[in-house]
Amino acid sequence: MAPTFESQQMAPLDLHAGRENPARNSNDGHKSRVTVVGSGNWGSVAAKLIAFNTLNLPSFHDEVRMWVFQEILPSGEKLTDVINRTNENVKYLPGIKLGKNVVADADLENAVKDANMLVFVTPHQFMEGICKRLVGKIKEGAEAISLIKGMEVKMEGPCMISSLISSQLKINCCVLMGANIANEIAVEKLSEATVGYRENRETAEKWVQLFSTPYFMVSAIQDVEGVELCGTLKNVVAIAAGLVDGLEMGNNTKAAIMRIGLREMKAFSKLLFPSVKDSTFFESCGVADLITTCLGGRNRKVADAFARNGGQRSFDDLEAEMLQGQKLQGVSTAREVYGVLRHRGWLELFPLFSTVHEISTGRLPPSAIVKYSEQKPIFSR
Repeated sequence: MAPTFESQQMAPLDLHAGRENPARNSNDGHKSRVTVVGSGNWGSVAAKLIAFNTLNLPSFHDEVRMWVFQEILPSGEKLTDVINRTNENVKYLPGIKLGKNVVADADLENAVKDANMLVFVTPHQFMEGICKRLVGKIKEGAEAISLIKGMEVKMEGPCMISSLISSQLKINCCVLMGANIANEIAVEKLSEATVGYRENRETAEKWVQLFSTPYFMVSAIQDVEGVELCGTLKNVVAIAAGLVDGLEMGNNTKAAIMRIGLREMKAFSKLLFPSVKDSTFFESCGVADLITTCLGGRNRKVADAFARNGGQRSFDDLEAEMLQGQKLQGVSTAREVYGVLRHRGWLELFPLFSTVHEISTGRLPPSAIVKYSEQKPIFSR
């Protein structure tokens, strides 16, 4: 795969340097400690990637803490106890060993207290509450990265999750997004991802180093908002793609929906943040993530089922039945995007985004995703 112009700006990283003896160079006091805040499907995969590298790179402590929202399994055991005994998240990533250096911790404050690198990967609707719990509890000088797809919409306007983390915890926050179906990465199928950073190239390089493996290729670009909005908005388009699948409209229609969705993603992003770069949409976080999510993600899967039963069962019911505790992001993101569009008078500019929301709330039938309308001409230029 040819590197993009932006990714070429970063010097290549020697991920194998020093691996013969991980303890030989760095003094323990200068090693970075990593905590993963979240333990769902993607959070567990992120912990696996990171744990591989912390064992093999001398600048990191071996141990990777993973904050787990405590659950009692059908066996009566605590999820954290099972993870720590079996080295496997039996609920959200069964059959995959995380690395013996991953330690599950149900105490959020304890999990983060010594970490100077924080990886946030929870459903976006929980992040404001998590940040409030962590105010004043984060190690001074810590850095964060968000793998979270979504946004918060407040009275003053939309707030990206990376901005929420930065403003509430007073720390720098990068983002990582990409064509990343978690279960495929878990079994080490080749994948890419994009780190978005604001100013500090050195920090971006460290995140690239922490996540990169022979099967997970990471590059970095200086565009946090563009990278994060791509990862957020593609879930709305995936709902539309799933509706088309459930209606059995075929690949031509699905391709048209994806094209229109990409156009709306770009237009929305640049209206909110004029600094967003056109080139970002051609990175893994952009068109590649859109394609893979529309072909195989959970949003597509549940939307397919929603359309096949004519919208008779709600997305909430289908989510509970089909995802075993995992959360959809597309429906809640569509609601949040719709709120921004309505508030700013942009609804007519984004017919696909607004129609997805109206279908998901029952105001329109699933078939509306491919209907012409004087008010909302979805298939227009």
